[in-house]
Amino acid sequence: MHDFLCGLTGEIVTPFHPIYNKARQGYNKAIQKYPIIINYCSTKVDVSNAVCWAKRHCIPIRIRSGGHNYEGYSNGNCVLVIDISRLNDMYIDTDSNLLHVESGVTNQQVYGLVSSFGYPFPGGTCPSVGVSGYCLGGGWGLSCRNYGLGCDSLTEIELIDYEGNLIHANGRVNEDLFWALRGAGGGNFGIVVAMTFQLPQKVDFVTLIEIDYLNVSEIEQEQFLSVWQNWLSKADDRMTLLGRVYQSERDGRAMLLRGIFYGEPEEANLILTDFLSLPNAVYNIEAVTFLEAVTIIGSVYPPFERFQSVSGFVIQELSEEEIKSLVQIIQEPPNGSVFAGISLYALGGKVSDVGTNDTAFFYRNAKYMIWLETVWEKSEFAQVNREWIAKNYQLIRCLTIGSYVNFPYDKLEHYLEEYFGFHVNQLKRIKTKYDPCNTFSYPQGIFAESEEESIDCVPYDASPKDEGIEQPIDLNYRGFRYVTKK
Repeated sequence: MHDFLCGLTGEIVTPFHPIYNKARQGYNKAIQKYPIIINYCSTKVDVSNAVCWAKRHCIPIRIRSGGHNYEGYSNGNCVLVIDISRLNDMYIDTDSNLLHVESGVTNQQVYGLVSSFGYPFPGGTCPSVGVSGYCLGGGWGLSCRNYGLGCDSLTEIELIDYEGNLIHANGRVNEDLFWALRGAGGGNFGIVVAMTFQLPQKVDFVTLIEIDYLNVSEIEQEQFLSVWQNWLSKADDRMTLLGRVYQSERDGRAMLLRGIFYGEPEEANLILTDFLSLPNAVYNIEAVTFLEAVTIIGSVYPPFERFQSVSGFVIQELSEEEIKSLVQIIQEPPNGSVFAGISLYALGGKVSDVGTNDTAFFYRNAKYMIWLETVWEKSEFAQVNREWIAKNYQLIRCLTIGSYVNFPYDKLEHYLEEYFGFHVNQLKRIKTKYDPCNTFSYPQGIFAESEEESIDCVPYDASPKDEGIEQPIDLNYRGFRYVTKK
């Protein structure tokens, strides 16, 4: 075994180690994978050595930071997991307002640093999510309408390529790679080891928004969705909200609203009048520091869950009948579900100010995202919950287009087109240029255009190819007119 591992550096965990079962586990415990080796890398050299070792031994690679991939694609059976969570150095250049981080840092770690200097940051809501995976998939967060997606603040990326070399990508060097990494970068083109972000202006406080509605009726949940659409049609760019209608063992039939407003609480109250006028509204709208806001919002996330979910982008207002059909989904949760809900993620604002083709994130013109989720605690209920998601996804896909790559769903038929829209062919060309052997692959990943080049590089556990699709599917096929922003 020692000879086999020769060449790997950093901490090495194999199935014979006592911590293996804990080390292999990701956030979604409904997904169980058994890698050959987990390599905890503490330096960029460790990462480079791991890539070269995997190529030499023809063992597939998976890349893991926070371990939050919903379908467990940062792990796999009979693979080498290159864990970069220990690459967590970071510093701020206050003269240029630049944040330099290694790619293993989490939302919580970044928030702690930037807040100590007085900055906010357009990161995610869950504190333990890795910032690299979050941003490389686009990066929705509760500051996005004010500052853009997480990827929109990126100014440079350092990446270990398929030959183990360290390369840079920015607006002047490897521009095509830099374009692809902002929205389609997670696990596809190499291993990102460092990132540089342009920080927003410093803020003294933000307004935290917390509104809960317990013991509500189905009709009141429909009213909530109507108010949501009305608010979003004229929303202030300084406010980003997450809405949710759900049923849970703890709260019964309920709704909630969480958000951050870069302005005064009094003004936020006026903007939220229609939400506050709904029955059973219990709310807290107050001025707090940015760190306090993201800490309070992030405090509800458990250390792990068992769940499955699907997502889609809404590009036009839903009718009353469509809203009614959405709400109806969660009135009959599957057996064993302790939580079934539909979440609404506001887009627009600075997100849509960036052109559709300026980055690989395609759905710039969407109004918001819908995310349907069910959570269960006992493994015996896994199958019935997954069947419930599969059944109700048929309605979601009729009302939306596409799917958010950071909310992957393994049953998508044309997953590349769902995640990346009309950008698929360009992404395949960039993949072929920077990873011609498909050294970096996973289920639902982007593959180099020539399959022949990848045969010797990934001899087993290869991800399914996107066979039979030469052109992107028509995004009008669900009855909506999609207008590409120029």
